[in-house]
Amino acid sequence: MSIMRIVAIAFAVAATEYNIAASAQAQSPSYSTNGDAALAALIGEALERNPRVRQALLEHRAAELRIPQAGTLPNPALSLTQHVFGPQTRVGPQTSSLSISQAFPWFGTLSDRREIAAAESAIRGESYDERRAETVREVKLAYYDLAYLDQALRITEEEEELLLHYEALAQARYSQGFGQQQEVIKLQAEVTRVLNRRQELLRQRVDLEAILNILVNRSVETPIAAVEIGAGPVASVDDQRLHATGLGARPEVRAARLAVEGGGHALGLARRQYRPGLTVGVAWGNVLGRRDDAGLAAPPPDNGQDLFSLTFGASIPVFRSSYDAGVREARAHLAAAEEAHRDAVNGVALAVRSSAFRIRTIEGQLALFERALLPQAEQALRATEEAYSAGVTGVLELLDSEEVLLDVRLGLARLQADYMKALAEMERAIGSAFPEEEGS
Repeated sequence: MSIMRIVAIAFAVAATEYNIAASAQAQSPSYSTNGDAALAALIGEALERNPRVRQALLEHRAAELRIPQAGTLPNPALSLTQHVFGPQTRVGPQTSSLSISQAFPWFGTLSDRREIAAAESAIRGESYDERRAETVREVKLAYYDLAYLDQALRITEEEEELLLHYEALAQARYSQGFGQQQEVIKLQAEVTRVLNRRQELLRQRVDLEAILNILVNRSVETPIAAVEIGAGPVASVDDQRLHATGLGARPEVRAARLAVEGGGHALGLARRQYRPGLTVGVAWGNVLGRRDDAGLAAPPPDNGQDLFSLTFGASIPVFRSSYDAGVREARAHLAAAEEAHRDAVNGVALAVRSSAFRIRTIEGQLALFERALLPQAEQALRATEEAYSAGVTGVLELLDSEEVLLDVRLGLARLQADYMKALAEMERAIGSAFPEEEGS
């Protein structure tokens, strides 16, 4: 293989990769990151490298290339005839003939085929956008679950330090004769329980780290830095506005609408089967001059003149039962596409309602945890610590207060992650970013 050939292949491969990346960037789905640079980097990498996303893009490319094929006339037919015993004509024997013909489908047939191919290509484009939107959703859900685990690990680490402090306090009380050794043992057991919880959280983190790495198409062992959720965005949940946005932006709805349009063109194409196809041809015949005695003695004026002819033909659509079945089939496909569109519209309504209810519910729970449960649990633990230091209460009450605060802090971290996940689900439901504002 020559150097120039190798260079040409390298340029072709580079151009293909560039076109894929450029197309992915041009058709980037609308999504919010709320200023999280790490999340934005993960999403960008996933949209560029995820195999399913790239597969959907290439399938869309292939569908686009079917459009010019669908609108092309059938190949012309060329025929060559060589006579073994050429027929004798007035102007001489005919030795061979050459003809070329072109078939033309009925008026509008090619345009219908192009429209059907264009609709199928557009549907593939929506499938590509759907795959990208689903990838963004998957990255966000795994990312926010990872954020919860990292927050839970920080909380349990602080709890471990607090319990170790309580253990040292109990040891001091016991050495001074104010406490019991059983208190020290209970605190040590509680420290062991927290350590076991940390190990379980670390196991879950390894799984989520692998999921995120697969989504961005890199080694499952690639480490991902600790994730921290900042201030939650302000969510303005207007069901009607969100529903209207989903009807216009959700890829599934747009794809279903395009399928209805394509079904209409397919029905028109089926009806054109009742019309004849046309054929136009041109023929040329090679004629030799007369070589017989009479021809040589008195050659005709057009002796040896070649033959030229035009032909016109038409197919005869006689199998009407077959055409009737084709029309009924196209109508059934169109009706099915209309039902699919209605189902997609209903899916938007369901997804918006479900996500909106979940967002409002979590908002209420967050307010309860932040304004009531967390301050109360912290205050209760402080009071129990003072009572335990004064010898008024025992270690069981102290551990109960500590366990309540731990559960509240973990519950608050879980709600914060679930809130961001609910926003991601709403974003997927409407096919658009939701929201971008930062919370106060």
